[in-house]
This record gives sequence, C-alpha cells and structure tokens, in this order.
Amino acid sequence: MPDDRTALAEVERVAIALYDGFDELDGVGPYEVLRNAASHGVSLSVRLCTLGSADEVRANHGLRVVPDASLAESDPGLLVIPGGGWNDRSEAGARAEVSKGTLPDAISAHHDSGGLVASVCTGGMIVAATGLLDGRPAITHHGAIDDLRERGADVIDARVVDDGDLLTAGGVTSGIDLALYLVERIAGEELTNEVAREMEYERAADVYRADPESSVE
Repeated sequence: MPDDRTALAEVERVAIALYDGFDELDGVGPYEVLRNAASHGVSLSVRLCTLGSADEVRANHGLRVVPDASLAESDPGLLVIPGGGWNDRSEAGARAEVSKGTLPDAISAHHDSGGLVASVCTGGMIVAATGLLDGRPAITHHGAIDDLRERGADVIDARVVDDGDLLTAGGVTSGIDLALYLVERIAGEELTNEVAREMEYERAADVYRADPESSVE
C-alpha cells in the first residue's frame, strides 16, 4: 500500500455511494453502524452520496433516499459501494452501473488518489469492473461468486475480506459486519461490541485479513 494512502484505522470521512437500484440494507446497514459509532464519540463522518446532484435515489425495493451530498463534496477517506439487482439482472442496479461506467471510473479515481475502497454484496462486481480486484482476495454475494471469479478476483470464503486498500463484504447483512470491523480498527473492540449490542446484532468473526502484519493500522 502506498505510503500516502489513507490508513484504515485513521479514516475519518466515509462516503456510501448510492445509485438507482442499490440494495437498501447494503447502504443503510453500514450507515447505521457508523452513525451509531459516531454517537459513541468515534471521530467519524459518514454521508450518503451520489456521483452527481441527484435530489433522490430509488433503491432496489422502492425506498426513496435523499442523498447528503455529491461524492466530490464529501472527499472521503473510504468509499463504500453497495450492491443491488445483480443476480436478478434488474434494469437499475449494479449491472447497470457497470454498463454505464461512470461509477467504476469514480472508484478508480478515488483509489488512484490514495483513498480506500470497500464494497458490500454485489457492489464488489462494480469494483471488479475497474480491474482493482484482479488477482486480489475478495468476496461478494454467493450468487455472484462465479462472476467475481471470472473478473479475476481470488475469491475468499469469508464475510469480510481486508486486503489493505480494498475491502469487500459478502451478501447484504455482511455490510454490517464490514462497518463493525471498520469501527473496531478505529476505536477498538470494547466500543465496537457496545455498538453491536445497541443494535442487537450478533457480530460474525469471519474476517479474512490478507496481510495481518501490513501497515494498515
């Protein structure tokens, strides 16, 4: 990982990139975890963002969300990409974003500038479209495993995969585990367990770290 890249434990600004057809829990799950952590005193800002200036985003199951800001306005250290609609080939969703190319381009630009990238569920397929996951350990929703492998990723059987500058989570609720993992790296296990307990969520310990000795603390 480049010396000037944001370290995971030093992340203070998180942006969750929303698009039409994203899966509600993929985006809102991590958002709630991180906002709860902030209410416990963790120095974290988390915003729901879009690439442009959309007034509203419609999620996969019809939930309408008003974004906080554009990605450019947020300047995040960590960019989180939710999935949605990949496995059922929805007209709007992750497949459509890959086809359009604008979100993959934004992910590449963020990573090239030294930012960290994380994906939830089939958001991993959007990240894979950038080429960033080529030869890298990663995970996605179980229904897209073969697609992820075909994109060149080294598929790992874990709920959360930490490869330093790139983090991926499995299907849907795995995004909650991803966010709790981030909180633990920033604020420690005790506070993270407090957040999980407040949400009445049983944490999964199934995290794969590609290089536990790497300088990401």
